[in-house]
Amino acid sequence: MNTTRSGRPALTRPDGTQLRVLVVDDDPDLAEVLTGALRYEGWEVRAAGDGASALAAARELLPDAVILDVMLPDTDGFAVLRSLHRVKPDVCVLFLTARDAVEDRIAGITAGGDDYVTKPFSLEEVVARLRGLLRRAGMARQQEDGPRLVVGDLTMDEEAREVTRAGELIELSPTEFELLRFLMRNPRRVLSKAQILDRVWSYDFGGRAHVVELYISYLRKKVDAGREPMIHTVRGAGYVLKPVTR
Repeated sequence: MNTTRSGRPALTRPDGTQLRVLVVDDDPDLAEVLTGALRYEGWEVRAAGDGASALAAARELLPDAVILDVMLPDTDGFAVLRSLHRVKPDVCVLFLTARDAVEDRIAGITAGGDDYVTKPFSLEEVVARLRGLLRRAGMARQQEDGPRLVVGDLTMDEEAREVTRAGELIELSPTEFELLRFLMRNPRRVLSKAQILDRVWSYDFGGRAHVVELYISYLRKKVDAGREPMIHTVRGAGYVLKPVTR
């Protein structure tokens, strides 16, 4: 079983990509500590210090979960949550507050929050509660060891050397298979032609960029043909494999 650096079983989104979490707290030191702890879980994390910047970040990140302070300098967390639900209705929300009155807890749950932690708290508790929320909501799965790579609806069985997209088998040559495996092991990461040559062909970079371009075009014809594209060119930087977002 794959584990995080903290020793807990690794969690990912159902498509195998990183979970996305937004931390909203006007205390920069606390936000930094929370952000570091969640990145330690292998998740993509961003932080915001007020309601306006939180909504801007949410529109860009489309988080799976939000850790949300009730007291913010420009508004309160309950108002932010209502706006967050318009951006992403299924987002999980864990409220943070220095207040522990029963009416505040009721207000948080009534506003659509999923859980509530009162300051001061332990980082271990926050991470454990967030993991539980994500799993119960069906927004995370436990990553298992094995020969399968999954990015969106694209699946690779490394032992059987079989690739499918949306359940449809894709026939690949040995070189195409190795190139796709490198891309799938690095989803959402831009890979340069030099990196690809070094890993797939074991070449030193030097005038062989056309080899990468040629095999990327072969892969596109097989992986992306008649479908939403997953293989993208980043001009001047390289190539990236990303799951289709809907």
